[in-house]
Amino acid sequence: MMNKRLSILIILYEENFEVIKKCLSNINEYKIIIIDNANDQSLKDKIIKNFKIYKYFLNKKNIGFSKAANQGISECDTEYLLILGADCLITYSDIEQLMLAKEKYKDCFLTSPTIYDHTGKLTYNGEPLNENSSKNEVIKNSGDVCVDSVLTTAILFKVKDIINIGLFDEEFFLYFLDIDLCKRIKGIKKSIIQVYSSKAIHETGHLKVKNRFKKIFFRNFYFDYEELYYLYKNNLHQKKYNIVKKKISKFIFKFFINLLIIRFDKSIYYLSKLLAFYKFRKFTK
Repeated sequence: MMNKRLSILIILYEENFEVIKKCLSNINEYKIIIIDNANDQSLKDKIIKNFKIYKYFLNKKNIGFSKAANQGISECDTEYLLILGADCLITYSDIEQLMLAKEKYKDCFLTSPTIYDHTGKLTYNGEPLNENSSKNEVIKNSGDVCVDSVLTTAILFKVKDIINIGLFDEEFFLYFLDIDLCKRIKGIKKSIIQVYSSKAIHETGHLKVKNRFKKIFFRNFYFDYEELYYLYKNNLHQKKYNIVKKKISKFIFKFFINLLIIRFDKSIYYLSKLLAFYKFRKFTK
């Protein structure tokens, strides 16, 4: 039975119960592992009242996606694991197609579905690496396709394989961790397959943070820092680093000006960029 060989890992942070409910309603045949980086006990109570959850962890602080993913992988006791976004809807038969494709292709490391938004419009998932092309290119496939990278919205792999490759790099908190993992997979000559017959519905591009100022900080601090770190890992950072370095005095000025005129959103925006740059500088010493 497929559901005896596969667990599903869902990582939460300030998620809405109704969104999670839709996701879980489709996949209740599997062992579900939930890790909540927002430490939301009331949300946990609602979920376990309505669904059978195999393992549920409340992290006292937000440890980020990579650390939470590695935490979940370490708790998985099945052969396969599907990492699934709480806002991603996928059915039993679509998950089955992912596993069948994984076993069909000899050198396949992971599989991922073809993704649509809630209107039925094809949206991006499989893509080239960031340094090779634009991330917003949508692949219009008519069959299974080998890609450079996929989103971690829905990825299926063997647990032993991801352990052997070194898990997720925990320096990545929120962004670029999918691209980094896929680049390492390509580095060992394994393939990443976007499966045409496996469909999922996902609303992309929405950072699920309720506080407006926290959202501004999260988006800009982690994106800027992790972009530089990803480029650094691949020895491609110098040009980007020099561009940002030239802007630092302007960022400092705009941070204080916006603070004085009580434009806190703009002030936080520039502060996040400054802190991202200074955090990254440890790699340049």
